[in-house]
Amino acid sequence: MRIGIPRETKTLEGRVALVPAACADLVRRGHEVWIEKDAGIKSGFTDDQYTALGVKVAPDAAALYEKAELVVKVKEPIEGDLQHLRRDHLLFCYLHLAAEPVLTRRLLDIGLTGVAFETVELENGDLPLLAPMSIIAGRIGVQVGTHLLHQPMGGKGKLLGGLPSTERGKVVVFGAGMAGGNSAALAAAGGANVVVFEKRQDRMAEMMRLGPNVTALYPYEDVVARELETADIVVGAVLVTGAKAPHVVTRKMIQGMEKGSVLVDISVDQGGCFETTRATTWKEPTYVEEGITHFAVTNMPGAVPQTSSQAICAAILPWVQKLASGPVARQPGPGARHQRRGREDRASRPEGHGALTPSRYTPCGSVPQGAATGR
Repeated sequence: MRIGIPRETKTLEGRVALVPAACADLVRRGHEVWIEKDAGIKSGFTDDQYTALGVKVAPDAAALYEKAELVVKVKEPIEGDLQHLRRDHLLFCYLHLAAEPVLTRRLLDIGLTGVAFETVELENGDLPLLAPMSIIAGRIGVQVGTHLLHQPMGGKGKLLGGLPSTERGKVVVFGAGMAGGNSAALAAAGGANVVVFEKRQDRMAEMMRLGPNVTALYPYEDVVARELETADIVVGAVLVTGAKAPHVVTRKMIQGMEKGSVLVDISVDQGGCFETTRATTWKEPTYVEEGITHFAVTNMPGAVPQTSSQAICAAILPWVQKLASGPVARQPGPGARHQRRGREDRASRPEGHGALTPSRYTPCGSVPQGAATGR
């Protein structure tokens, strides 16, 4: 199969879907691999490193998409990409269609087959292609949030870990999955007092084992409102697989927070889990609303492409090999239970409500089981 790796076009996105070593593996299996010129530069990989392993370089996006049958990229296609996509393409990338009804309709109109990284699910419910970027996003969220607390950045001027004679900072995390769990672990290691809201008892226990400065609580709405009043950083890492994220923090709750605090919404790819969230980019990553700094960049791991490209490539390569080996319907990935999205995308059917209908507010106390799982 002819496999194409385009250059990512999202604002300040530095990742590349497949690193040279992975491409070499595909070439050895008899596939023809193409990469767009300079697609790997921001991740530390030159065109020469690819060509030395048998990969062919396309001069521009038009040439790359023309050659490709299987298109493997990182982020969802945007306007510059959509003009090149065809009905016969097999698209493999993050799509996050639940929060993107316009993109969903464009892809359905094109008629291509798409498999979304974030909805590939194993028999045990794990999301193997979402996990590595969730880990990175969780850590970045706390790193950036800590910086935004600094007074020159508009923050309240608090050092999270504190020191003798001062109070520790407080971090509240929603969801104890890959993203939320890593946010909690990094904040706890830095000495902050951490409160994690989660519904699953096993994950609550896992959070408690991080240290004596971590408390795990069930997300009763009154308890959430109380904890937010004294929070310095709030991290949202709530996920309902393949659906729009529920709002677990209301505007009223945010109005009750101390000015200069920070909200980090890792769930922004799926629409965001805070009522005041709106998507931002790395070019303009923050905004202030109700006196609170919001950080809601939709491609957080794109800021560390040398790390994230290697991580995502290792996760997706077995699935790329499967997709390149034959028709999608006859080639489920290793241990796969679901590979959703595409010409028969569930967004085109009534049960795919998350993709095409308006969002609905879900109070924190009634978030569906499995929602607070991280991202």
